[in-house]
Amino acid sequence: MDLATTLTGFVALYIFMLAAFTGYEIIGRVPAILHTPLMSGSNFVHGIVVVGAMYALLNATSTVEQVIGFAGVLLGAGNAAGGYVVTERMLEMFKPSDKKQPAGEQKKA
Repeated sequence: MDLATTLTGFVALYIFMLAAFTGYEIIGRVPAILHTPLMSGSNFVHGIVVVGAMYALLNATSTVEQVIGFAGVLLGAGNAAGGYVVTERMLEMFKPSDKKQPAGEQKKA
């Protein structure tokens, strides 16, 4: 019996659909208080995606593969950088303010 498995397009689509459904179910059940720590973990995963896209780009042989690999690197890096920016902004909301305002006075924007 041959144990080698080939990944056909149908099998790859099936795996993608299972991963999408599982991710949706897991993320949908996360409480709002855990969103910031979860986002930091997500940024780590985006870093792995960038490494995978760079590997795909390095192994590209045709122009189409190179364009797709470059787009993967570009979008993955942008996603990771944007995730860190959003996480930093969210963490700023939890820092105590330095100035204490007198009662009845509103903060100016």
